[in-house]
Amino acid sequence: MNRNVSLILIHLFGSLTFLALPYLFATNGFAKLAELKTNPHEQRNVLSYLLTIAFFYVNYYYLIPRLFFQRSYLPYGLSVLLCFILVEQTLVEVNRRGIRPYRPEPSNQPPPPQNDDHPPGPAGQFPKPGSDQPGLPPEISQTFFLFLASFLLSIAIRINNRWRETEREKLNTELSYLKAQINPHFLFNTLNTIYSLAIEQSDRTPEAITQLSSLMRYVIQDATLNQVPLGKELEHISHYVALQKLRLDNTVRVDFSVEGFANGLQIAPLILISFVENAFKYGVNPSEDAYIQIALSVEKTTLYCHVYNKKVHISQDTISTSGIGLSNTQARLSLVYPDKHQLLIRDEPNDFTVDLYLTLA
Repeated sequence: MNRNVSLILIHLFGSLTFLALPYLFATNGFAKLAELKTNPHEQRNVLSYLLTIAFFYVNYYYLIPRLFFQRSYLPYGLSVLLCFILVEQTLVEVNRRGIRPYRPEPSNQPPPPQNDDHPPGPAGQFPKPGSDQPGLPPEISQTFFLFLASFLLSIAIRINNRWRETEREKLNTELSYLKAQINPHFLFNTLNTIYSLAIEQSDRTPEAITQLSSLMRYVIQDATLNQVPLGKELEHISHYVALQKLRLDNTVRVDFSVEGFANGLQIAPLILISFVENAFKYGVNPSEDAYIQIALSVEKTTLYCHVYNKKVHISQDTISTSGIGLSNTQARLSLVYPDKHQLLIRDEPNDFTVDLYLTLA
């Protein structure tokens, strides 16, 4: 269902429920609605609830965004006070005159006999002829309670929505910043791979360039989106591993596997590549017995990523830039999948292991 239609239905349901409240908990319930045309008390009650709803929307859509959020607190307070006075005076007028004053139906029964035996009351307490006033007392307390409830509810919802919008903007800003950090880091590592092949004048350089073009096409075209097909993300990692195998040849044992089917699942782009980059960054040294294992598997809506590498001696330059990719990925996981991931990192003296369980539904 369209979001706007859903929002209208929610507001309509809330308004109707609010109007029904005095009749839901009353003794006679909705039977009092039959007196609405003749009883000014019921007319005043319904009008007070209607005016409360009207003030809610005036405050929600106009006063709060244009005055309260603009820090114009004095004009905002005066506007709210003016609204209360207008609502109360309207109800007082209805209460005094009555939309249709209640008059009892004429009866054919004779009037009851007068009883002259009752004790006389204090002087001045006998009602005077023609002194009956149509309507009821103004009931300011009820009006104030309804007005205060409408005021607090509208401002609470508005502030909560404002906070959620701020959090959403903050999330988008942080994600854009993290992507901007990841992309140059990834490009730097990939260009180093091509550079190594070119120095060696390897016949596999054209193939490496083809792999790089596929990688960069994904980074430039797809990774700018919030979500991408899982199949493309897995293909991106496969291209990266193939490119690294070209560069390393047989100097490093690389065990790479992908199991399962993407099944139309979506994933945040470049969310896994940092773990793979980290393994090649800290697990490659041609003079040592290096080993890297990368296993990706999909089962229903859960993605499992296992990355393992034996630790080898690395240069000081590599140590000085360590941790950037992993910290960014951890931050992105917390932002995008706050309750849908489990990340286990084991940093042992001789090896490094990452296990990620990610729910994509």
